[in-house]
Amino acid sequence: MRCILAIDQSTSATKAVLLGANGRVLDSASHEHRQYYPRPGWVEHNAEEIWRNLLAVCRSVLERKPGNECELASVSIANQRETIVVFERRTGNPLYPAVVWQCRRGTDLCARQTELRRAEAIRDKTGLRVDTYFSASKLQWLIREHPGLASQLSAGDALVGTMDTYLIHRLTDGAVFATDHTNASRTLLFDIANLKWDAELCRMFGVPMRDVVRLRMSEALDRRAAARGA
Repeated sequence: MRCILAIDQSTSATKAVLLGANGRVLDSASHEHRQYYPRPGWVEHNAEEIWRNLLAVCRSVLERKPGNECELASVSIANQRETIVVFERRTGNPLYPAVVWQCRRGTDLCARQTELRRAEAIRDKTGLRVDTYFSASKLQWLIREHPGLASQLSAGDALVGTMDTYLIHRLTDGAVFATDHTNASRTLLFDIANLKWDAELCRMFGVPMRDVVRLRMSEALDRRAAARGA
């Protein structure tokens, strides 16, 4: 039987659901992770704990279905989309706690965008209001407050992405660094009309363009197409 492994990496837990070709649920598992509140209004996750939990729930459902019962056809990932992770390119290890979508540490930085009368221009390109709910101010805060991380990102020794990017990178042993348009569109750095990272938005938030252009929407598809062509 050909099966689909669906992963839901949510704010409170990581879940794996094994589906048959007809969409019937064959098995499922879930594992919660800790919530960290280092300051009022701040919310963080341990991205390494989430990675371990993902492996645990996936192994749990797959080990209960031997290979002769279930041939894995594909893996899908749903995730907490505005949460960001900075991680080491070589190992995939997180370099800082994941900054969760609920975190308000970027509030003052967002207020500054409004003071500079940029809110309308940002909304025109992203379809979103300026709010620390989204990823840009979180990344801006990390770059400003942690020069060491900024230097690693600049040198290409570190990578930054939404949770799906981090998990894909680790699941592929670093072979794929990618996201999709729906996750990119929640960063406030992505032009939804032209479907590309936007230099002006990056400038507004003080995020070097080089830190996001490495993250390609089509990388996984390009690899698949190349493999088929071979």
